[in-house]
Amino acid sequence: MLSRQVLALARGRALRADAVAVSKGWKLASSYSKRAQFHSTRLLLAETVKVPQMAESISEGTLKTWLKQVGDTVQQDEEIATIETDKIDVSVNAPSAGTITELLASEEDTVSVGQDLFRFEPGEVSESKEKPAPETQDKEEPKDQQVVKGTPPPPSPKPQDVRAEDKAGVQGGEAKKELKETSKAAPPAKGKETKATEAAPRVAGARTETRVKMNRMRLRIAERLKESQNAAASLTTFNEIDMSSLMEMRKKYKDEVLKEHDVKLGYMSAFAKACCLALKEIPAANGSIEGDEIVYRDYVDLSVAVATPKGLVTPVVRNAESMNFVDIEREIAALGKKARDGKLTLEDMAGGTFTISNGGVFGSLYGTPIINLPQSAVLGMHTIKERPVVVNGQIVIRPIMVVALTYDHRLLDGREAVTFLVKVRDYLEDPRKMLLA
Repeated sequence: MLSRQVLALARGRALRADAVAVSKGWKLASSYSKRAQFHSTRLLLAETVKVPQMAESISEGTLKTWLKQVGDTVQQDEEIATIETDKIDVSVNAPSAGTITELLASEEDTVSVGQDLFRFEPGEVSESKEKPAPETQDKEEPKDQQVVKGTPPPPSPKPQDVRAEDKAGVQGGEAKKELKETSKAAPPAKGKETKATEAAPRVAGARTETRVKMNRMRLRIAERLKESQNAAASLTTFNEIDMSSLMEMRKKYKDEVLKEHDVKLGYMSAFAKACCLALKEIPAANGSIEGDEIVYRDYVDLSVAVATPKGLVTPVVRNAESMNFVDIEREIAALGKKARDGKLTLEDMAGGTFTISNGGVFGSLYGTPIINLPQSAVLGMHTIKERPVVVNGQIVIRPIMVVALTYDHRLLDGREAVTFLVKVRDYLEDPRKMLLA
């Protein structure tokens, strides 16, 4: 009898052990299934986007802005981040549609070409993630509008009550309008990094300072300008240009050019054409020094200085010597727009054989521009001022522009530099001469 009880107890324990083992097996299998599912959706499908190749001469940059954050959905080729280099801003785009899962660098970090930048899960972006679900009309009505079945409707308001409610509604609407206008006028909070000078008005006599880190473009500009001063034997010569004929020509034809070609006729095209013709006669002004050799060119890649919020850039008009006024104006306008929008590429700024800088648009009267190495010369334009001048023995009032040519005296002699500037002056004072050159 005792042996049967012992045998039954042993069998019961064995059954319970089997049940526990089976339960553990199911849990373990479920765990493996979840891990496999996580692995397949997260690790296998996730892609890592690296810092793209920017140019042969650029190996690193500063991560300036994240345009997307973790959890945001992106479309193919949508811009994710902006990297600032010493020459241009580089956009990092999504290789395909998907969702951002991890950012691997912070803003203001220095990032190198090939470095891991962010991770994302590729996949079609559903409209439900991009757009909020439209409001339905099945929402629960407010309690004050609910009517319980079987109960009489609430009594109609008295006339004085209606007038009181209308008055309160008008006052409430005015209050909401005032609050809305106030919220529009008030700037959004900037967080902990808000400068003290922005948070509080300046106090008279306060000796405050603000330190701002130089961007890479400004650092590069400073480096190249100082390099130019140290390397080139710079010398500047000046001359005056009577702008009467050019201004008359522009006034006569600018509306026709705008209507026919959709281009604004300015002074830059005339100066560019005059410089191209003068460079043919003085080829040293279009050359450069490379080692112990002088390189002379039979083409003109004209660098045009353009001011941007980050600094001065010099996009290049290729083969300007073969262009007419309209072609030059169109190309300069396109490059200027790309510069202001921060869309210039390295190809837009590479090279350049001669530079024109127009400080006159800012009101500059005189100035000595700095040579853009390895070029040998740069022309500086200035503002137009009416001045008394002597013409055929008579004192007359004429619009005068002072122009400056800074040149590398290692390559150009004074005679050549002055001759070049005089030829530019002669072409501009009588633009018809450019048709005969």
